[in-house]
Formats: sequence, C-alpha cells, structure tokens
Amino acid sequence: AGSVSQARAQDHVVTSQALQQQVQNSAAKRQQNIDTLTKFLSTPEAEHAMQTHHFDAVKVRSAIPTLSDSELADLAGRADSAQQQFAGGIIGMGLLLVLIIAIVVIIVVVAVH
Repeated sequence: AGSVSQARAQDHVVTSQALQQQVQNSAAKRQQNIDTLTKFLSTPEAEHAMQTHHFDAVKVRSAIPTLSDSELADLAGRADSAQQQFAGGIIGMGLLLVLIIAIVVIIVVVAVH
C-alpha cells in the first residue's frame, strides 16, 4: 500500500524545471502577443485611425502591457487575423479601420478599469 501512495504522490509532483519552463513559455507567449498588438497599432493605417478619432497612439500602445494574458491573446489574435484578411483582400480599408478602432477602444477601456 505504501508504494501505491508513493506512486500517486509522484504523479502529482511537478519538477521545478517543468514549472520554470512553463513560466518561460508563458512569458514568451505574452511578449509575442504584446509585440503583435504593438506592431498592428504602429501601422500607418492604425496611426491614422487613432489620430482621426483623437486617441493618443503612444498612450494606447503603452497600455498594451497592462492587459491580462487572456485579453492580450484575444486581441493579438484579432489583430493578426485582421492584418491577414486585409493583406489577402478579404476585407477592405473601411473594415480594417473599424477593427483597429474596436481594438483601441477595448485597450483603452480595459486599461482605465
């Protein structure tokens, strides 16, 4: 019975190396999402859209790291998708600008709260 309980206990033990790797992977993914959003909001189209709608582009981009991991992942995915669809001709400039402003508004609202 002792060896069975030891085996069960070992099944639940996570090595410090595995934890460290998980933390590093999470940090790398977070940074990748920050970079994706920053790059998306640094495009000439995004700069123009923010200026037209009176958003301070520097403040918006500086608020990106304040987002949670899940918010970052969601918005980075949306930004990446929008860029790919625009580049592929699936969406036009008008819809791209709407998506840019939607992402900016989400960042501003989340950063304020």
